[in-house]
Amino acid sequence: MKNTLLAIALATAGFAALPAAHAADNTGGFFVNGNIGRSSLSDGAYDDNDTGYAANVGYRWAVAPNFLLGVEGGYAKLGSVSPEAAFSNLGLGDAKVKGWNLGVNGHYNVTDNWYLSGRAGYFRADIRGGYLNGAGVPVLVDDTSNKWYAGAGFGYDFNNNFSLGLNYDYYKADKNSLKISPDLISVSAEYRF
Repeated sequence: MKNTLLAIALATAGFAALPAAHAADNTGGFFVNGNIGRSSLSDGAYDDNDTGYAANVGYRWAVAPNFLLGVEGGYAKLGSVSPEAAFSNLGLGDAKVKGWNLGVNGHYNVTDNWYLSGRAGYFRADIRGGYLNGAGVPVLVDDTSNKWYAGAGFGYDFNNNFSLGLNYDYYKADKNSLKISPDLISVSAEYRF
């Protein structure tokens, strides 16, 4: 996974060296984006990485010459990790997080082509995993969590319609004493209509 992310980052840097058309025209409009990268889950019996992905659709409005603010909705699947070796024979099962998000996002052009982005909102997750209660007895959880997500990133607008970026997103997901809030470091692609 590290080699894949490195190759994508190098390709993005190579594209950035090419002459590019003017950046996004900042008039706003519909967009669709997708992320893929490394999801990390570290809490209690779990501490591991897996591949995670997310996809969003939304709409942005121009609120300044180089700043767009909008709404988004999407889906994230943040991987599956096994319990650490010390907990592997207790029947806790793999921890899994996936769910739907609804929030706001911003796109700020630092230059004509380079941008910073941010997002935050509501995350309704399906979570599965287990924990040990105060008596050391395994408790399995397969339920929903209604929490939040937030993230930031930067990238390059190749033209008015297409950009690539690198992002960090955090997804808060817990139920009872199962707290398995993953983060996602990812490469993203966005198409604007």
